[in-house]
Amino acid sequence: MIELIGINKYYKNEEEHHHVLKNINLRVKRGEMIAIMGPSGSGKSTLINVLGFIDQKFEGQYLFEGESFMITNDNKLSKLRNQTVGFVFQNFSLIENNTVFENIELPLLYGGYNISKVKNKVSQMLVKVGLKEKMYKYPKQLSGGQQQRVAIARSLINNPEFIIADEPTGALDTQTSKEIMDLFVHLNQKHGVTIIIVTHDPEVVTSCHRLIKIRDGAIIDDKEL
Repeated sequence: MIELIGINKYYKNEEEHHHVLKNINLRVKRGEMIAIMGPSGSGKSTLINVLGFIDQKFEGQYLFEGESFMITNDNKLSKLRNQTVGFVFQNFSLIENNTVFENIELPLLYGGYNISKVKNKVSQMLVKVGLKEKMYKYPKQLSGGQQQRVAIARSLINNPEFIIADEPTGALDTQTSKEIMDLFVHLNQKHGVTIIIVTHDPEVVTSCHRLIKIRDGAIIDDKEL
């Protein structure tokens, strides 16, 4: 599904020149659940920004479904990102003044989805993540685990090609982290969702098919689990 070929990324200013990603070669197959690990400053965030169509200023090739990907128009890029990738973050990134329903429906509204079908689609997604009864609650009325489930539902609502989860259990306790990972495994195994997870937690890695280790901007290990 995804192939990165010889990706190099540089950050430059007047005084410094940083080589942030160094000759990254990476394939992601449809239906995989992949963990990416590495110390702070290793290039993990930059890598997922490239994978998630956020950062296009790099050298090398990004092939998506076998086609070379490069879009210079911001509107087209935003549309592609909205339709293709779902993001889940450590801090949930929910809008506090919006209900659970309103948070989840946002990507549909951005995508021009038929408003008459939005409620049914959101309701089905809430059932999938186990939050059917929380539709009209606000984020502050939910536990951390429930908020992360809302974030996962929002990431899935447009049926993306893949999900990028950046430290999705980082703000959660051990039991809640396990519940969130069980949900990811369910989505991957039962619904075929392709998931890329950045994590520091070895327990998260045990749920994945592959582990990619990155250090100093380079992939130093890529193995099946």
